[in-house]
Amino acid sequence: MMRKFLFVLPVLAAGVLMAQNVDITDWIRGQGGKPALAVTEFRGSGTQQFMGPFNATLFSDLQSSGLFEMKSKSMFPLANPQRPEDLRQEDNKQGYALQDWSGAPVGASHVVFGYSAAVNGVLVLYGYVYDARQTDPQAAQLLYGRYTGTLDDAGAIKTAHEFANDIIQKFGGTGSLLGSRIYFVSNRSGNQELWTMDWDGNNQKQLTNLKSISITPGISADGSRLAFTTYARVSPRIMVLNTETGRTQPFYNQEASLNTTPGFSPDGKLIYYASTASGSSQIVVAGADGQGFRRVSHRNAVEVEPKVNPKNPGILLFVSGPGAQQIYRMNTDGAGVERITNGEGEASNPAWHPDGQHLAFAWTRGYAAGDWNIFVMDVGTKQYVQLTHSEGKNENPTWAPDGRHLVFTSNRSGRSQLYTMLADGTQVKQLTQQGTNKYPVWGSK
Repeated sequence: MMRKFLFVLPVLAAGVLMAQNVDITDWIRGQGGKPALAVTEFRGSGTQQFMGPFNATLFSDLQSSGLFEMKSKSMFPLANPQRPEDLRQEDNKQGYALQDWSGAPVGASHVVFGYSAAVNGVLVLYGYVYDARQTDPQAAQLLYGRYTGTLDDAGAIKTAHEFANDIIQKFGGTGSLLGSRIYFVSNRSGNQELWTMDWDGNNQKQLTNLKSISITPGISADGSRLAFTTYARVSPRIMVLNTETGRTQPFYNQEASLNTTPGFSPDGKLIYYASTASGSSQIVVAGADGQGFRRVSHRNAVEVEPKVNPKNPGILLFVSGPGAQQIYRMNTDGAGVERITNGEGEASNPAWHPDGQHLAFAWTRGYAAGDWNIFVMDVGTKQYVQLTHSEGKNENPTWAPDGRHLVFTSNRSGRSQLYTMLADGTQVKQLTQQGTNKYPVWGSK
């Protein structure tokens, strides 16, 4: 029962429970409606051959952010503005009126336009966002940016990512996923090694070459360090890796048959983990180098997966019994133990949202043992929503730095692969194809 934690660390499933006062779906999907974006086709002077990848990337980044209602290009006017001087007052017959975009059939609140040019062997992109509801173009400009890249598809894609990032920051406040990375375990090289990739699945690279089994990585808040469990030294031990250099850093492992499921404190100065040093697996905290360790939990149960609240470092979640595994909360001094999940089925893989109020987790509620789905819960109200449904085993959810996306493991394609989705369960995208991939964590820039 609890033994599966030591090797597999599963996830969750269930239906929807609406709680007393707050509808969690309002939080997930956002309230007050979304800006309606009309993203025009950008053209280029000496760069037109690169505008296909640019336009596709810009639209994809904005759409996948979950912040906007993307208007169909089939409804756009036949001619699009490229420069601010192309816009006109409504009563002026020269140029393009913003009302062409806010009115029917487009119905956009904002229009995104611009152009690119080759300048001294460099691709230069000029991007604009205008409020289409304004009548005066001079008062309508919301955003202007100038971006540079190499004179090829890669340079065009780079400028698209950067322009999209600025738009997302302008509207969403928390920025895009640009520069963030996903770390995970893959067996594609013959052993279970740590790998990394961009937030969109590109640039997948092997990080470790331990020729053993590595599992359960945890990422520091600044994305600079990974702590993980490895069998490279026979019994499971914790290892810490610098994500920039790929070099291991000192970490003292106390004598135990198992030290596993490490997680950093928000400031990166402490690592919480599970250890069998006292007999059964209990929660332990130590310095970032493993020194000064002390036992935190003192319950007659197997306890693993400690996760510290990013907003309140005095609170952590963990997985424990007795009986079927459930998610619990306690103070980091071991006091105030409280079960968070309701005791049905098995629950695992808790992951704090950056707001410190919500969590994603895996659950078998309502399903046969071993069938897991992803859920999101408001920790205060205990209200939860099911995000995955009847598509294989779904486990190990982790939040993106933007708080709007999740990465998770699923075997819906036949074997374990990594997927992302928005926090309402939509826009599911498969990131990995080769080998078996699991245990993802999402690091900041």
